[in-house]
Amino acid sequence: MDEERLRRLLDGVRSGSVTPDSAIEQLRSLPFEAVSDFARLDHHRTLRCGFPEVIFAQGKTPAQVVQIFTRLAERNERVMATRVTPEMFASVRDQLPEAIYNPSARILLLDRDPDRPKVPGVLVATGGTADIPVAEEAALTAELMDNAVVRLYDVGVAGLHRLLSQADALQKARVIVVAAGMEGALPSVVAGLVAVPVVAVPTSVGYGASFNGLAALLTMLNSCANGISVVNIDNGFGAGYLAALINRLDVIQPQKM
Repeated sequence: MDEERLRRLLDGVRSGSVTPDSAIEQLRSLPFEAVSDFARLDHHRTLRCGFPEVIFAQGKTPAQVVQIFTRLAERNERVMATRVTPEMFASVRDQLPEAIYNPSARILLLDRDPDRPKVPGVLVATGGTADIPVAEEAALTAELMDNAVVRLYDVGVAGLHRLLSQADALQKARVIVVAAGMEGALPSVVAGLVAVPVVAVPTSVGYGASFNGLAALLTMLNSCANGISVVNIDNGFGAGYLAALINRLDVIQPQKM
C-alpha cells in the first residue's frame, strides 16, 4: 500500500465512509504479507523507500513468481521482477495480460501509468553490444523509477572515438551507468570526462582470463578515476536503482521515520 492509498483509507475512516473494521481488514497485510510458506511480501517498502519490493525471480518456480507478482500488483501501480524466464512470463501473462517482458534484460514489468512525467539525467552506456542485456536491466529499472534514460551503447575503449563523439550527451547527464566486460576500463575513461557520479557495472562478458567478470570488477574497484561507485557483476538492477536515486535527490523529499 503506497502513501496515497493509505491517506485515502485514513480519510475514509475519518469521514465515516470506511468503518474501523474494514480499515483493519485492509491493513491486516501490513507491514508484510505471508504468501503460502515461501515468501513474505514487504508492503511497507513503498512507504519507506519510495518504490515497491522488487522480485528476484531466479531460483523461484513460475508458480511462485505468479503468486508474488499478482499479490504485489493488487497493491501497487508498478511491479518489477528481474531474472525472469520466458516460462515465468507466460505464467504471469495469463493472470496479468498488461505485464510487459523484455527478454534481453530478463525484466518483467507492470506499469499502470507509463505516461507520468520522468526526470531527465540518467545515461546508460556499454563497452560493447554483448553488455546490452545488463545495461537494459539498469535502464528499465531507472525508467520505472520515473527517470528518463539516454542509451549510449557500444562505445568501448577499443574505439575511443565512438565515446568522444558523444561528449554532449555525457555532459548533459547527471549520473552515468557504465556496463563493461573484458578488462572493464570504460568507467574509468568516462569518469575522467565528466563531473557527475559514475555507476560501474562489471559484466561477465569476456574470454577465460576475464573470470566471468571478476577481471572487470577488480579493474573498476582499482580505478584511478574519481567519482566511481561499483556494483556487483551483472547487477544492472542495482546500478539502475542507485542511478535513479541519485538523479532524483532534489525531487524526492526524505521520508520521516
